[in-house]
Amino acid sequence: MQVREIIKLKGGTLFTATPRQSLALAIDTMAELDVGSLVVMESGAMAGMLTFREVMLALKQHGSATDGVTVGDVMVKDPVTAYPDMQANDLRRLMIETHSRYLPVMEGTTLLGVISFLDVAKAVLEEQNFENKMLKNYIKNWPDEPKA
Repeated sequence: MQVREIIKLKGGTLFTATPRQSLALAIDTMAELDVGSLVVMESGAMAGMLTFREVMLALKQHGSATDGVTVGDVMVKDPVTAYPDMQANDLRRLMIETHSRYLPVMEGTTLLGVISFLDVAKAVLEEQNFENKMLKNYIKNWPDEPKA
């Protein structure tokens, strides 16, 4: 299974913020939408990623007083990215090695979407269920042995 298939399964909805947006507003957005990441966009291009990890670090650093703190102050400016032709196993390995729960998927300079570790788990489970059904069907319809 390739990353492009996972993006197709989950849909390409992107939740975004801007670098100048207040961190408090971004936190509200993440909570309202029940998402763990926002793509930070500037001038039509990805400028970074904000995940709950950066939010937690910012809250720790600023003592939960986020007045004056912007998304740009705490975002990951050069996030690790995936590409559409990447295999799911390579994606999982990359996510584990980089401790990334959310990866933007880029095709050249075009952002196709963001994949979470949960999206990967769901896609792999769905693929395994499909293969399991196919194997059961194959076994069920196995031809009888010829009679001598």
